[in-house]
Amino acid sequence: MTSELENLLVTLDLEKLEENLFRGNSPQVGWQRVFGGQVIGQALVAATRTVGDDRTAHSLHGYFIRPGDPSIPIIYDVDRYRDGKSFTTRRVVAIQHGEPIFSMAASFHLAEEGFDHQHQIPNVPMPEDLPSEKDLLAQFEKLMPENMKHYFTRQRPIELRPTEPERYLNPKKDPSTIQNVWIRATQALPDDPALHQCVLAYASDMTLLDTSLVPHGRNLFDPDLMMASLDHALWFHRPFKADEWLLYAQDSPSSSGALGFNRGSIFTREGALVASVTQEGLIRRKRKT
Repeated sequence: MTSELENLLVTLDLEKLEENLFRGNSPQVGWQRVFGGQVIGQALVAATRTVGDDRTAHSLHGYFIRPGDPSIPIIYDVDRYRDGKSFTTRRVVAIQHGEPIFSMAASFHLAEEGFDHQHQIPNVPMPEDLPSEKDLLAQFEKLMPENMKHYFTRQRPIELRPTEPERYLNPKKDPSTIQNVWIRATQALPDDPALHQCVLAYASDMTLLDTSLVPHGRNLFDPDLMMASLDHALWFHRPFKADEWLLYAQDSPSSSGALGFNRGSIFTREGALVASVTQEGLIRRKRKT
């Protein structure tokens, strides 16, 4: 049986249509719209395939413009903005039904020596000391609403282990505005640093927007809320492997109106800060008719 991670690798393996033009498909799993992380990952793949092997992505900045339609392919149009001595810049537009659904700028850097410092990893339990999603389902299935039960039974290419899983089952207001989740690909990945970056780009859209709900005692399973990512920025700092445990340390500095702003720092289990993420999203109470 094909695993969900193998399906993700197929999803990220874009078809080249023409120079600077690529086509990607979405997994047919019954989603009403394309998962934002998929579009980010595919757009980064498209940009990477127009850049030389001597440099790697160090940042990307994207805007979600329209919901993606999972029933039809997505066309990725790459503009080669600049090929410099140290930096390469690309712009990618994802298109469906003749209109842009996502726009992203990405920058690639030729490795060089420089200064080095970083924030320290939070003091949290190790992933081996936390229950898996399968364990949570076995223990609390009878207490879960149907949408939560479906979430925990669905197979995914990325394994998640929140350090405070009780927030899913019994959310309470928490002024700390902090959420920590261990993440990794469910199986070993090919030894290709660019692929590991694209898989992490995919995973970086998971759980981050939910952090805006922590101070309010809500979670993503709340039926009264409508949530959607609006923009996404990601910086790569150091080498890593997306098939090894990474701590996604998240916080939400602000939420106002219907917009929630969130930040994430991604660490190896040894404490190396390998990536930083920011995202703003729509968090709206559903209008009652």
